[in-house]
Amino acid sequence: MKKLYFLFVVIVFVSCSKDKDLNTLDNITIPSVSTPNDVSFGVETPMVSIKGGKYVPLYGKKNKAVEVSDLLMDVYPVSNENFLAFVKQNKRWRKSEVKKLFADDNYLNNWKKDTILATDMKPKSPVTNVSWYAANAYCECQGKRLATVDEWEFVAMANQEMADARKVEAYNQYILDWYEKPKTFNNEIGKTFKNYYGVYDLHGLVWEWTSDFNSILLTGESRSDVTTDKNLFCGSGSLNASDLMNYAAFIRYAFRGSVKANYAVKNLGFRCVKDTLNTKKP
Repeated sequence: MKKLYFLFVVIVFVSCSKDKDLNTLDNITIPSVSTPNDVSFGVETPMVSIKGGKYVPLYGKKNKAVEVSDLLMDVYPVSNENFLAFVKQNKRWRKSEVKKLFADDNYLNNWKKDTILATDMKPKSPVTNVSWYAANAYCECQGKRLATVDEWEFVAMANQEMADARKVEAYNQYILDWYEKPKTFNNEIGKTFKNYYGVYDLHGLVWEWTSDFNSILLTGESRSDVTTDKNLFCGSGSLNASDLMNYAAFIRYAFRGSVKANYAVKNLGFRCVKDTLNTKKP
């Protein structure tokens, strides 16, 4: 636990650094990117139906519940082999072609070549070292999108038996133990537990991009607010948390606040979701 707490403090320190002005456009604005030239790449992945509901997020205003609409979610994170199929058909997302605005130098740096995985990479391991832009483009090519923070957190509350297991000590400890394990991104998809909704690998494999990953920094205490709170991940920010004991969620929010849309991180992957007729637009 001491090691984990130290990790959290480091992340918080970065987010609270005076060298970074959270009010600047460079830190909180995601440039838009359309995908008119991207084409379908012939990959179909299984999805499950998620029944929406209400939940109180970690950071919220006066413990106000947030409503999540029904949606479809990929059963597994996107794999190396599936992302390979995407870049074969969409050259602008190959590591030698991608624009620096949309991906930093770490983008797919573990691949041997543009369309060849490294020899030590498993095709069915989750793809990592991909930027938000690339993940977003992949999902859009499938007629899908990235989940919002609220959608992801809502589904990720579930363990094997119940939809909301956040108060289950063993479940939180499982997540915290995973945070300390090295190189789990090398494991194959579908090897962690199947949760209440039938979704695998939300915890235990890789971190995952969300569509509005930086929305906490952008809007202060609540994503429905219009003010920016520089101290959200500092000491005063933690006082607004709905569950001060949920260290696992604290770390997720801090991690999201530390990245930018063009970052490519070796333990950060993604999965896609899809609207249903009952889905209210995020």
